[in-house]
Amino acid sequence: MAARLPSAPPILPGLAYIRPLGSGGFADVFLYEQDMPRRNVAVKVMPSDVRDPELRRMFNAEADVLAHLSAHPSIVTVYQASISADGRPYIVMEYCPGSLAQRYRVERIPVDEVLTIGVRMASALESAHRAGLVHRDVKPSNILVTTFGTPVLADFGISSSLLRQSPDEVLAMSIPWSAPEVIAEQTAGTVASEVWSLGATVYSLLAGHSPFERRERGQNSKELLRRRIARAAYVDIPRHDVPPSLQRVLATAMSRDPARRQPSARAFAEALREVQAELGLSPTPIEVPDVDWTPASGPVDFSDAALRGPARSRIERETTRKRPVGAGVAALVRDEDTDISAPSRARTRVLPWVVGVGAGVVAGGAIAVAALLAAGALG
Repeated sequence: MAARLPSAPPILPGLAYIRPLGSGGFADVFLYEQDMPRRNVAVKVMPSDVRDPELRRMFNAEADVLAHLSAHPSIVTVYQASISADGRPYIVMEYCPGSLAQRYRVERIPVDEVLTIGVRMASALESAHRAGLVHRDVKPSNILVTTFGTPVLADFGISSSLLRQSPDEVLAMSIPWSAPEVIAEQTAGTVASEVWSLGATVYSLLAGHSPFERRERGQNSKELLRRRIARAAYVDIPRHDVPPSLQRVLATAMSRDPARRQPSARAFAEALREVQAELGLSPTPIEVPDVDWTPASGPVDFSDAALRGPARSRIERETTRKRPVGAGVAALVRDEDTDISAPSRARTRVLPWVVGVGAGVVAGGAIAVAALLAAGALG
């Protein structure tokens, strides 16, 4: 697919555009400053020329899934979603200045940090699974880093329901981190395939490349990667500081047979915590909802492709009659129409000193008239 030029940033109420952050296949992300409360936010926007109902469905699903899950400390927070004045759906999210998209390729990430990331992401996935949802695109570039240095899982755009799997389910994958059964198009996503993807992601952070990637040029085409993943022969990470116990955990997670993997994301997290204890590290807390937890709102409708939100065909502005320049007191009244973000004020309000001057003139005239009347009476 040819690269798409990013769209223009929309005018959004209460938000001031700063700069672009990136562009994907069906959306652009911009940095804005929110006016109240004051903070930087990331705004994901669909281009104005997108009319594909499937893309709108994915966009709606991402907003709704994040609304269900974004209270989790390891899932990116969504603040609001709506439609811009020019008719584009958008999502306002927490701004995360970093990600793991390229860091693992240029930096040797310490084992203890990777273990922490793995447990946090497993907690996020376990929480999603308990809500009946699968992410379906777990990979390093979808792990963002907040301003406090905390990794969070993002990009739920192709997420789906565990309870609704159908033959015509849209298959969207990132091949280097997809399980063999997903590559073979036997499923669009399950708990077992998520365990695989998370294991492959942790592997990548330690190895500096995806699990079945080769260093030789021309050896990493999509077809070659598919064949290697289908065989699913685990290769140990060539690092002396990666203990054999961690190699075994990852080999289990990336087993070709889904039944031989850890049975859940939580089980994967527990296995990583055992490695932390073996290395003398403080185990990272597993943050998942209680067993009696239920989503705060109704289930996500993954078939909804409608435009939702207060769509407006234009930016609303107050209109007033034109005033002659310099025409008396009217020329001293501030014109608010040029500031679309300013609160509306009464248009007839006159500045206090003008009122004072006017009152003084009236009072002076009254005194003069009284003086003339008094003089006539004496005469």
